[in-house]
Amino acid sequence: MAARIGKLLTKILCGALFALSACAGAADRCDESAGISLQILGSGGPIADDGRASSAYVVWVDGRSKVLIDAGGGAFLRFGEAGADFAELDHIAISHFHTDHSADLVALLKSGNFSARKRALGISGPNGGGPFPGLPDYLESTIGQDGAYGYLSGYLDGSGGLVLLEALTVDPGSRESIPVSGDSDAPIQITATGVPHGIVPAIAYRVRVGNKELVFASDQNGNDDEFIEFARDADVLVMHMVVPENIAGDGRNLHAPPSRIGQIAAASNAGMLVLSHFMARSLRDFDANVALVRKHYDGEVVTAEDLLCIGVDD
Repeated sequence: MAARIGKLLTKILCGALFALSACAGAADRCDESAGISLQILGSGGPIADDGRASSAYVVWVDGRSKVLIDAGGGAFLRFGEAGADFAELDHIAISHFHTDHSADLVALLKSGNFSARKRALGISGPNGGGPFPGLPDYLESTIGQDGAYGYLSGYLDGSGGLVLLEALTVDPGSRESIPVSGDSDAPIQITATGVPHGIVPAIAYRVRVGNKELVFASDQNGNDDEFIEFARDADVLVMHMVVPENIAGDGRNLHAPPSRIGQIAAASNAGMLVLSHFMARSLRDFDANVALVRKHYDGEVVTAEDLLCIGVDD
């Protein structure tokens, strides 16, 4: 807990000095002690109006950055500020292809070209649907030979001094728990399942490290109770509080309101609930929205800030 508070105070002080970049060295790697930690790289949404990066998270294990979940706008900068290392990653998990969850992926891949990494890197994401690409099409259109950044095409076949991306797609219509990284004996195991996010193909992730489990709910409207079983007994459940309680129309079709977030956290018996992916509409009456979550869920509630480090072993 003390380490968590120290990280947040460092960020606040740096922000007050209008010099976050100058303070990047002070924001040490999320490794105060051996164990498992969750670091928030981006706690915001798609609008550049509140100083938050878009959605991105790192799972640290014994001081090493092992899993990256999403890479929204700003993740490239926060990844460096956090001291995370591309060479250490075991897996990149993309929940869906809204820009605020994927726009900085290519920038991070380019950065990784300068790392010491030699081994292949697993990456997962949903199949496509409607106007949204699946992971293979997304990679081909961005870093394929004829893509926007074709000079990075070596990531798709391991040529040109680039490591191979081992891509795995997940059916967003499935409600099964689908393995995407690590077998039953692996120290880190990642599974995925589809979640309802309007017309957007989206998946949630569950990361198991030893006897600790973290669930990343992704953007979802909370209307499918099968997600509760996927998240059952997680030590940490990360859910996105994007909309206020009285939201209707497209907003409600895409996102769960605060009361539903609390209900899901309670029904799944989450050990800790991390609220993230804030926008002006959910921040406007923030305390009241959090109170609606707490009305249903009586466990620990943490509100995300960029670069906040949460010790899962606490």
